[in-house]
Amino acid sequence: MTKLTSKNIKQLKKEAHHLNPIFQVGKNGVTDNFIEQIDAVLEKRELIKVSVLQNCLEDKDDIAEEISRNTESNIVSIIGNTIIIYRQSKENKQIELS
Repeated sequence: MTKLTSKNIKQLKKEAHHLNPIFQVGKNGVTDNFIEQIDAVLEKRELIKVSVLQNCLEDKDDIAEEISRNTESNIVSIIGNTIIIYRQSKENKQIELS
């Protein structure tokens, strides 16, 4: 997991702005299957948004931390109930960090 600089975070936030959340965390929280799916999509896209629904019982910061830890990715930011996550792809590198 690479350490993101404030410049990297600013760049990734800008790139994530137009993205729609692909995943939603509901009352079931973060499951192993959920982590596997996020892991696969991060490899393809590098940058994703995850939405935390109102009925979710877990704290969004804890959810972000759990996703980050289990997928070896970086939390770019948490805005409202949306978590932005980044992980450099091994095969499909698309985002060039400055």
